[in-house]
Amino acid sequence: MKRPRRPIRRRPGLRGALARQPWAGPLLALALVVNGGALGYRLTEGWDWGDCYWMVLITLSTLGFSDEHTPLIHTGGRIVTALLLVGGLVVVQQTIQKLLELTNSGYFRRLRERRYRQQLKRTMNQHVILCGYGRIGREIAEQLSGEGVPLLVVENDPDRIEEAQQRGLTVLQGDATLDETLEESGIHHCRALVAALPSNAANLYVILSARGLAPRTRLIARADSEEAEGKLRLAGADQVVSPYVAGGRTMAATALRPLAVTFMELLAGSDCEVEEFQLSDDPGHLGDLNGASLAELQLGRRSGALVLAIRNPQARSNSASSSELLLANPGGDVRLAPGQLLVVMGSKQQLQRFGDLLGSALEGVASMPA
Repeated sequence: MKRPRRPIRRRPGLRGALARQPWAGPLLALALVVNGGALGYRLTEGWDWGDCYWMVLITLSTLGFSDEHTPLIHTGGRIVTALLLVGGLVVVQQTIQKLLELTNSGYFRRLRERRYRQQLKRTMNQHVILCGYGRIGREIAEQLSGEGVPLLVVENDPDRIEEAQQRGLTVLQGDATLDETLEESGIHHCRALVAALPSNAANLYVILSARGLAPRTRLIARADSEEAEGKLRLAGADQVVSPYVAGGRTMAATALRPLAVTFMELLAGSDCEVEEFQLSDDPGHLGDLNGASLAELQLGRRSGALVLAIRNPQARSNSASSSELLLANPGGDVRLAPGQLLVVMGSKQQLQRFGDLLGSALEGVASMPA
């Protein structure tokens, strides 16, 4: 039985390479003229290569000066000079015209942008993608930069792009609602995406595109109304924040519990962080941790981190009661179970040790603003 023949992949030839790089053709022609003229002087006059290239240079530039050190040109050299003047000047003119044409058409600018985007793909990893650099986006960027979190701003407005770059932020110019832009921003290996565009519809498009491209990425969106919040959650947003609601709650908390709000502000400026540790839904991955109590495991004593709250998996259903939504300040008798979410506070080293103690039971880790 004959095996099916594999299709032969032909490498792109010279014509294909010149089509992808339109500047290469004129420069190649110019290089051939220069080296061909130098070779002609070498064969006809017998000069060294320095004199040959010097004669080509002054001929193509139409300077044509000479001094007592310039060797005399014989008949063969004069023929080479004539050919350089006729053919070389045409090639030089065509090369200059082509480069100016490419510059005016924006080819080199697009080339720099493409290289910049490719560099972002290689360098950005476990970063936060911030879509939109408006008033909310600036505050988000300032907070994340202060925490030392790698940040990539996706913005399409030139003025906002310039402002972000002046603040030392990495910026990708593009429409965040397009799949191509999200892929270039590294959606597949980022730690979270924040949709902070001024329009609810634009944020909805971003969340839909991001959820379709990266189903496991944590998505946070801005909403200006309860109706928009519900649609964003249906689109796949893990968390929806309304600036007006959040601001109102902060002001109310400041009026009622000023010390607590001050403590949270101090905590945000320290090396303490709050992270969410998601346990696997598979009981086999938990191993000895399944059913063990916090007192038996001694996770806090062994890592130095503090377990602030535990969310049970029943909280994901709509029928869950308020007591099942979140168990704050869990005691030592609370037992671990598959699908639980542990909210833990500590330094980076303590949180790292906490995650190492969970081992294979850990499904994912997400940072929270302290």
